Amino acid sequence: MTLTRLVVLISGTGTNLQAILDACERGDLPARVVAVVSNRRDAYGLERARRHGVPALYHPFAPYRAAGRDRREYDADLADLVARYAPDWVVLAGWMHVLSLAFLSRFPNRVINLHPALPGAFPGVNAIARAFAAYRRGAITATGVMVHLVPDEGVDCGPVIAQATVPILPDDTLESLEARIHAVEHELLVGALKRLISGEHPLVEKSRPA
Repeated sequence: MTLTRLVVLISGTGTNLQAILDACERGDLPARVVAVVSNRRDAYGLERARRHGVPALYHPFAPYRAAGRDRREYDADLADLVARYAPDWVVLAGWMHVLSLAFLSRFPNRVINLHPALPGAFPGVNAIARAFAAYRRGAITATGVMVHLVPDEGVDCGPVIAQATVPILPDDTLESLEARIHAVEHELLVGALKRLISGEHPLVEKSRPA
């Protein structure tokens, strides 16, 4: 069986990358990670990739900025780098850089993103902390996680592939909420990839309790 080729883009510890790598190795996900790219040299996800024998690539923006080059030039070069590995899907798993069309147009409808919030809620950075603050103000009782397509330069607003609701509990701290959300992320991302690889492309999956 031909395995689906995944390139994963990360900026941090890579726990969701690890969930993908483990699912591939167990045979739960009919795919293999063919490369991991980070825009941060010290991202631990690069070490996770190396431990699994996956090419771990560092592509920083700082040299572009220092040379007066813009993010579209950076994204075009990033697309060239990713394209060398001929991915079927590009997975943004904690990738902290908004991609322009210079990248996205190279992989139309093949880039997916994981975001720790429900559709339309808390786009951008620090989504979990912002949700927790909203809970403490009495504005919400739950948050969640979604996996969505990235068709354009909008932030965390592409067509939703999967989502899950995560209740915020009365005794939650920010740390305990983060831990529960991360656990849901791992399951949801792997499940979404399974559906994509199988040829199912639901625009919206009804939210389910975590």
